[in-house]
Amino acid sequence: MASLKVGYLLPTRDQAVRGDHDLEQLVEQARRAEALGFDSVWAGDSPLTRPRADPLLLLSAVAVATRRITLGTAVLLPALRHPILLAHQLATLDRLADGRLIVGMGGGFPNRGTEAQFTAIGVSFARRISRLEESIEAMRQLWTGREVSFAGRHFDFHGVRPAPVPVSPAGPPIWLAGGGEAALRRVARLADGWLSYPPQARTYAWERAAIQQSAARAVTAALYATLCLDEDPERARQRLRVSIERYYNAPLEAVEAVQAMFAGTARGAAEWLASYAEAGARHVVIRLAADDHHAALENFAGHVLPLLH
Repeated sequence: MASLKVGYLLPTRDQAVRGDHDLEQLVEQARRAEALGFDSVWAGDSPLTRPRADPLLLLSAVAVATRRITLGTAVLLPALRHPILLAHQLATLDRLADGRLIVGMGGGFPNRGTEAQFTAIGVSFARRISRLEESIEAMRQLWTGREVSFAGRHFDFHGVRPAPVPVSPAGPPIWLAGGGEAALRRVARLADGWLSYPPQARTYAWERAAIQQSAARAVTAALYATLCLDEDPERARQRLRVSIERYYNAPLEAVEAVQAMFAGTARGAAEWLASYAEAGARHVVIRLAADDHHAALENFAGHVLPLLH
């Protein structure tokens, strides 16, 4: 457990659902997470399907307001953006954070809402995965600082050299989300890390082993997990239901069938997360299902974090 890093997902979507758009609260939550000993702080991305603050602009403010904590996107949708502009934004953010950035990326969960988001922005939903893969290839070249010419299926540009470049010549680490054979092969081929959320630790262990067998580089195994803490497990379950169904506009049972979720006591949460650590997770990104996110952050830090560290 000593090697397990713990991150905190900023409640950008929860705040937007409440109609609260005071972003300074989110920056303060990041500052507090750093002070409480979290290893990382993350922001999600969904401009239209589940609207919230833009993750890159928010994390830029967090970068200036913090000193130690790693910053990450959980997860960014590169297919919605042009890779020259996105590479430029991420390199600038990485400079502001002095190299503390991890870029969690995904293709977009296949449902009607996500497809509508791609359609509204004018990007083919059916081609989102190939566009994601090509974006990664293009951005890694753009981050080298050399003049880049690129000709692909989706993007074609010549003699491009953006500035600044990231702190590391390799660029910030790219972690990919996803499960299933095609996604695992993509992680093994392209990614520096894997950020997934299988609802069972044994599935996580199997998928991690599949990545390791074919990975072209060392891949950090990470977990995205939703928790609701309460000393009364039944009350925790009900609070989780309210939070998840408000967040996704879908039944809890449908969401927890595909996502790692826990409702119960602090000790139970630590034991549940330990099962994923035993399955190979080295970094967990915690989303707290709560109405009062300030209190929930303090509660997790005071009662679960010590058991994990």
